[in-house]
Amino acid sequence: MDENNLIEMLRAGDPAATRNLVDHYQPLVLKTARGFVRNTEDARDIAQDVFIDVITNLHRFRRQSGLSTWIYRITVNRSLNYIRSKRRRNDPIQSDTLNSEGHPGMVHNLSDPSEKNPGEILEYQDRSRILHDALESLPERQRTALALAEFDELSYKEISEVMELSLSSVESLIFRAKKNLQKKLWHCYKKSC
Repeated sequence: MDENNLIEMLRAGDPAATRNLVDHYQPLVLKTARGFVRNTEDARDIAQDVFIDVITNLHRFRRQSGLSTWIYRITVNRSLNYIRSKRRRNDPIQSDTLNSEGHPGMVHNLSDPSEKNPGEILEYQDRSRILHDALESLPERQRTALALAEFDELSYKEISEVMELSLSSVESLIFRAKKNLQKKLWHCYKKSC
């Protein structure tokens, strides 16, 4: 079903269109939310809120960007709002222990911990935690831009649409995020965290 037909059917209140919307976009929404909140259950809650927002606010969608971009934007905003509300209440953000790839939250692309001895697994988990903490310490907009580029594999143009920023601003945010990460990780390993 093409995007325009889906939007018209959603606006008409067609339940099949709602199922189609959720089936098609749920993996994207869950992956994006999970990258921010580090917890599968919280990501599911955010995803539910995202789809409620999409359906109830569809009349506000102006079609200046694609539906997927609009849904991304809502997901990112919902995820960031969740993190802010947890911090305001001083609630720790709970991370799933380790997911199937062996890493918490946004941390990806470290060597595979399977087939390692317990000492190597602990070292892997330590490195994952250090990297995740470094990512979490980035300013929000840098972290968001970097997460969308590296973990959701969006192009800079797509990120500029999702974050409603110019292309040069996105390039600058990602450049600064990588520099800041490099500094944080360099100091950490230099001190032997």
